[in-house]
Amino acid sequence: MSIPQLPSPLTLAQIHQVVGGTIHGTDQTQVFELAGLGESTPRSLSFVANDKALNAAVNLQAAALLVHRHLPELAIPQIVVGHPLMAFAQVAQRFCVRPAVPRGIAENITRGTDVKVGADPSIWPFVTLGDRVSIGARVTLYPGVFVGSDSKIGDDCILYPNVVVREGCSLGARVIVHSGTVIGADGFGYVPHQGRHHKIPQLGGVVIEDDVELGANVTVDRATLGSTHIKQGTKVDNLVQIAHNVTVGAHCILVAQVGIAGSTTIGHHVVIGGQAGLSDHIQIGDQVMIAAKSGVHRSIESNQIVGGSPALPRDRALRVQGVIHHLPELHKLVQDLEQRIETLEKQSKSRSPRTGTTRPRKK
Repeated sequence: MSIPQLPSPLTLAQIHQVVGGTIHGTDQTQVFELAGLGESTPRSLSFVANDKALNAAVNLQAAALLVHRHLPELAIPQIVVGHPLMAFAQVAQRFCVRPAVPRGIAENITRGTDVKVGADPSIWPFVTLGDRVSIGARVTLYPGVFVGSDSKIGDDCILYPNVVVREGCSLGARVIVHSGTVIGADGFGYVPHQGRHHKIPQLGGVVIEDDVELGANVTVDRATLGSTHIKQGTKVDNLVQIAHNVTVGAHCILVAQVGIAGSTTIGHHVVIGGQAGLSDHIQIGDQVMIAAKSGVHRSIESNQIVGGSPALPRDRALRVQGVIHHLPELHKLVQDLEQRIETLEKQSKSRSPRTGTTRPRKK
């Protein structure tokens, strides 16, 4: 993909108006594109998040930089800001993201009875809306979106192609849902009886609060009773499974391929690394960090960092992982020690218990 070009050149002074901070260099320096350090050119605005990032940059070229501290060794105009990556995102959002233009409602959609649609919609062809669906203002529904009966989509939501929102689900404002995601599929609930698995009707729904983003092919199951709940500001990566009656707190991060079993409750500002699995009916406290590929089988108190399977406190998990790499050597050492002990025991038995002399041999 080519480097993103700005619609028109920007001066450092114009960028400063958006991000604040302190300018070092000529404020009339112009930039024409946005780029990371590895791809930047003499026309680019780029950013240096920390000293490590700067050390990794080879043959750095840029028209201007957003930096975490003044870098006098670089003869490049700079704006010093507290959070360079955030400032870079602000510039990209302000100057590179085109505001959505309402498309209206396409003719070839399927619409049930008593559907309510807010102002300035963009509803593409081949969208299906069930009975009593409520769509907020400035909502975008791309082709293939299905919204089941009695569901609600809040203001400024974007549902990308082939998203499914089943019946009785609620999305707050500014929710973004990427392609292939299914919200409100039946929870995995069965009763074993007489050698068969009998389905438990899943009668609840899903509640997703404001400013949540769900990646591609995420599944959020409906509750058996009540609601599966994702609270405001949480961001969910691709291919994540959130089971029935799970509650995910505000402003959490769930990285790709995380699996959360039923009725687990997660606090706020929790970070769960990729491919981690959480058992059912456990409690994860606030501001917990769970390392990638962890297996969490027990509840975790707030402000803990855990890893491994089963998940352990971070320091202990690191020690366990460190030992694993030395298991072949440790196994050989144990074998050698066993042989030495066996030899010593044989020598001890062959000696007299009183004098320590060797027992006479039988003729």
